[in-house]
Amino acid sequence: MHYTEAKEHTPGRLHELFADPYNAFENDTDERQLHIRITLYMLLTRPMKRGLMTLRVIHGWENGGFDPQDLQHVDYPLSNVADFKRAVSDFTRASKDNLALPADDDALLAAPLADAIANAEADGQTLDEETRTIPARWPAFEGGLALYTLFKMYHRLVYGEDEAYRCTQCYTSHGLREIHEFHLEEGEFALLVPTGKHFITEPSLLVLHESQLDPIERLLEESLPIFADV
Repeated sequence: MHYTEAKEHTPGRLHELFADPYNAFENDTDERQLHIRITLYMLLTRPMKRGLMTLRVIHGWENGGFDPQDLQHVDYPLSNVADFKRAVSDFTRASKDNLALPADDDALLAAPLADAIANAEADGQTLDEETRTIPARWPAFEGGLALYTLFKMYHRLVYGEDEAYRCTQCYTSHGLREIHEFHLEEGEFALLVPTGKHFITEPSLLVLHESQLDPIERLLEESLPIFADV
């Protein structure tokens, strides 16, 4: 197993801001709303202003399903709330007109999973059907732990999670990222941001399930104008 590909419950950028970030967003925490707004400024607004933020809307998994082939997504450049509203409009229109939801051609999990399996077999590793198809078995081959970590993030964003916040480090197609995952009353989403000094030059990602577009739109409308002149 390749444990350097990902580490869960790791210190991240929010540990520089809050004494106890894992409890900073609990419903009974003092100044919880302030914590949310500071976090959005640090991890979302700043890369948006630099043109380094992308919105990724996921869909396709439902009724407990989690086949990698079924997970779809569409990416939008995200520089302001108006960009976010365009995504909301696209999904609202598709739902209203009974059309297929917007989706990019590249497969989030299925394609990199197939590549990782092919590379492992090319290196002489024999993978049985369970290792190929059961996510918890993916760490048995190179690249599998990172894919399993991302799989779990997507699964929690689709089906929910009890923990209000978690931080994970994981290698992605863009390199090493801190995954800041939020499951709040206001909405559920994840922010994948570069580590250290790379934060100011490399791309970041806001990921959410299509069901969270409306609540996150409200959260951004309420929060981002506070920092318009910062």
